Amino acid sequence: MMQQKTAHQIADVLIEALPYIQRFKGKTIVVKFGGNAMVDEALKSSFARDIVLMKLVGLNPIVVHGGGPQIGQLLEKLSIKTSFVDGMRVTDSETMDVVEMVLGGLVNKEIVSLINRHGGKAIGLTGKDGDLIRAKKITLKKLTAETQEPEIIDLGHVGEVSSIDPAAFDMLGRSDFIPVIAPIGAGQDGRSYNINADLVAGKIAEVLKAEKLILLTNTAGILDKQGELLTGLSLKDINDLIEDGTISGGMIPKTRCATDAIKGGVNSVHIIDGRVEHAVLLELFTDQGVGTLLLSRPR
Repeated sequence: MMQQKTAHQIADVLIEALPYIQRFKGKTIVVKFGGNAMVDEALKSSFARDIVLMKLVGLNPIVVHGGGPQIGQLLEKLSIKTSFVDGMRVTDSETMDVVEMVLGGLVNKEIVSLINRHGGKAIGLTGKDGDLIRAKKITLKKLTAETQEPEIIDLGHVGEVSSIDPAAFDMLGRSDFIPVIAPIGAGQDGRSYNINADLVAGKIAEVLKAEKLILLTNTAGILDKQGELLTGLSLKDINDLIEDGTISGGMIPKTRCATDAIKGGVNSVHIIDGRVEHAVLLELFTDQGVGTLLLSRPR
């Protein structure tokens, strides 16, 4: 009797997932992988299985990953001092070498290996491969009390996306391969630039007119002032929540990235809890989901 009940539960899950699989078949889904999901072994494995399953049922997943904690650990081991300005790591040439080693090597290849181990065919790239991501240097301006002129702060090899070439994504999307992208771009000067992974994921989703952008975080999603999860939000809802202080701190740049993606043509953005096993599948293929859904059009 217990086995029969379990079988029926499994059937219910598959039936619930079916219309979502049919709706998203052939569509591009960009997933930004970061936070706890990148360091917890069980979460890493569940994420890899989610990505493999997405590909097997006909979706075209693209993974963009961060790696800030791993970069910090290696810099500490090498006794290279690092500092931050407004949440951005000041990146000189020596630090950039470490960033490229960690993001383009250690972290990227670990994710590729995980996906391959679970039956997928992942291929790891940085934005420098095939001139995939063109970058431009970020210059930070800050007003100081001592002078009326803004102080210009040189962050070194910290950049933003100037352009993305969709050709490689188009080719890989038509194949069995799953792209895994490290957020490093090349400038017109030939220098390498470290770019925020959320921004890279958002821009890739925009350029490819992706069906969805999924951002994994270390929170349940966007919460109201009582700590309850908010979902089904429009662009106006997001602006109102920022203005009244409900969205604050580190969630502001993430939601700005989400709203920019929607304005750029992405159908919906999901800010989900990466601390939940199989969070990506639960958000994509179940009615309830596990995070905040931002929509291009109000429901």
